[in-house]
Amino acid sequence: MRYEKIKSAILGILVLVSIVLTWNLWTYQPNYETMQNSNYVAEVNVSEKQEVQKIVTPDQILYHIKGAHYGTNSNTDIEKIIKELSLWSFYDVKNYTDKVSNFKELTQGNGNTEIAFPGEVPIELYRNVLNFKEKKIPSFNFDRIIINVENSDKENGIVYFVSSVNQQVYISHISPAYLSNFNHNFYKNAERFPRYFAYNLSDKRTIFLPEKETDMMEYKYLPVTLPSDDFKDALFSDPSFVQKSFIQQGEEYTNGSSKMTVNNSSNMLIYVNPTAENDYIEKPYELLKRSIDFVNEHGGWSDSYHYVSKNETNGSVTFRLYSIDGFPVFNETGLSEITEVWGKDEINKYVRPNISLELPLRTEMQKMTLPSGHDVLKLLQGRKNFRPELLEDLVLGYQMGRDSEEKKLILLEPAWYYRYDKTWGQLSMDDLGGLKHGLE
Repeated sequence: MRYEKIKSAILGILVLVSIVLTWNLWTYQPNYETMQNSNYVAEVNVSEKQEVQKIVTPDQILYHIKGAHYGTNSNTDIEKIIKELSLWSFYDVKNYTDKVSNFKELTQGNGNTEIAFPGEVPIELYRNVLNFKEKKIPSFNFDRIIINVENSDKENGIVYFVSSVNQQVYISHISPAYLSNFNHNFYKNAERFPRYFAYNLSDKRTIFLPEKETDMMEYKYLPVTLPSDDFKDALFSDPSFVQKSFIQQGEEYTNGSSKMTVNNSSNMLIYVNPTAENDYIEKPYELLKRSIDFVNEHGGWSDSYHYVSKNETNGSVTFRLYSIDGFPVFNETGLSEITEVWGKDEINKYVRPNISLELPLRTEMQKMTLPSGHDVLKLLQGRKNFRPELLEDLVLGYQMGRDSEEKKLILLEPAWYYRYDKTWGQLSMDDLGGLKHGLE
């Protein structure tokens, strides 16, 4: 009997413990600390972010004065003019194309300052640089801003936005006070710049070339290699799933669909996302804006890159390296360019250098003298099978390559470049009869 009582007591205790544990389980609330919201992947900054006016910028200023032409490629002078324009208020923007009887006179006539961009710019994007009074203005592309210091009245000054590609002109107005200040601060002092002459490529396009020889500096840089892992973290949506492998000349990263290849010999980085939807034609503004935003998102402006061209048909945008004195830099393997190709919603291809020219060797700089525009034109025109109608541009620039004596160094050597039948080519030192050197 006593045994039965003990057994009943133990059973009762077990039932009671079970009830208590069940109750605690139902009513238990863990005291978790509140977690802060955070992105899955931390923000990556490979190098610098840049504002629109640093990327979309003119590369030449021309002043047309009494039949003569004066010009500059200086970054400093161009930045001063754009800063001045950013203080103005533009209003009453209209399509003026049908009212233009002489396109060359409108752009190159006396009293004009011609601000030339290397590629066509959507006005919607440049609203981040200039101030327009109206909230809604027409949509158009331009590659020239024309300021005429002589064409104004008491109430309105005039500024034209011109597309030399399709000969479209949009007119806008500014306060005459802005025009007066521009005349005093810039136009009247233009004769201090080198003199240029006009060369008509066609009925629609004119280029301006220096009358005399041009002194330019040769530069040497010790390049800095940008971290591949930073690009991996920036370009792949989930870097934790990316596999790294070593290839003959560099590294390869893949998540099974997208791939990033880094070639340490050519110093080129190529990212390909084959899943991006192709054959999507985007509006010029959206294409250029998303291209700039994409590089800004990972601080990819490792050097002074400027927007130079876009192609809405294949969704591509190209940015070119420019020298510290304002000239374009060329390289036959693409080392001086950043190129993006877009699908509908995603980047399809991203090609760029993985180095930065952060360390100039100032003791290695030397001055070089390049031939005049007249001499270069004469040389081109004297070539066998040369067809003048296929010449599209002719510019001073830099050839980017390895130093012949020290392969670790990057050399920027002054050169004449010409665009012929849609392809850039260089006039070699031998072509030009050798360049004049002088220690600076």
